Amino acid sequence: MADPAAKFATPRLAAGALFVDGENVLLVRKTYGNRWDIPGGYVDRGESPASACEREVREELGLNRTAHRLLVHDWAPSDAEGDKVLYIFDCGKLGDDERSIRLDGTEIDKIEWVNLNSLSEYVIQRLARRLTYAHRAHTSHTVMYLEHGRPRT
Repeated sequence: MADPAAKFATPRLAAGALFVDGENVLLVRKTYGNRWDIPGGYVDRGESPASACEREVREELGLNRTAHRLLVHDWAPSDAEGDKVLYIFDCGKLGDDERSIRLDGTEIDKIEWVNLNSLSEYVIQRLARRLTYAHRAHTSHTVMYLEHGRPRT
């Protein structure tokens, strides 16, 4: 008899931080992969998505920030990595903390504030959509559920 749990999804989880300044969001340039992204990364075994977001901000930017609230939950499977669930958290305004950013020098080599209208020049289309909806959730004080970077209709 086959194990019924064998068909259960075992997604990879990732969590990132959204920092907003008006119509701009903070992007980091990673030294690998698709390069531009928000601060964040994969969730470790036994770690909550919010804790992973805070850890990644600490590792990548040298900042101790709190993941205040969830903005986006995106089911975003890929052929290469299988099922993925991506979380974006509101980590507050950077304000004076921006001057305290210390890039890790290994994974991140640059940061940049990018206008929402220019996101597609920096990131893949699905991430541009996800970040646009995360910004919308931030400004409207809501949470959005997405699939492939789009609201489910």
